[in-house]
Amino acid sequence: MRVIRIDASTATILLTEAPAPKVRDRQTGEIAKDAMSGEALMTIGVVYIEEGESSLIKVTVPESGVSEGLTLGAPVALPGLVARPWESVFNGQQRHGIAFRATAVAPGAFPMAEAG
Repeated sequence: MRVIRIDASTATILLTEAPAPKVRDRQTGEIAKDAMSGEALMTIGVVYIEEGESSLIKVTVPESGVSEGLTLGAPVALPGLVARPWESVFNGQQRHGIAFRATAVAPGAFPMAEAG
């Protein structure tokens, strides 16, 4: 599956949803784990703002990558941010989307404004 690396160096990323365990199976409550390391995964909600456009996205991060000191509404950094297009068939219906993943989430800063 294709992985698209995202250069977020000029974006403003604000935390909109606190880290929560990523649920793999809603019926059993099973928490999703990283396929390679077996580590529990977390999801966060952010608003990604760049070039005057914004998007609300969910980002998956490993539990060990969640930093202390995260504040709702504050800027965050998402090192190693990637997007993975996906598609599947569920109950005969085709579904598709983009999954976002980062190696960590940490308190960030607002990008410096360009002098002009």
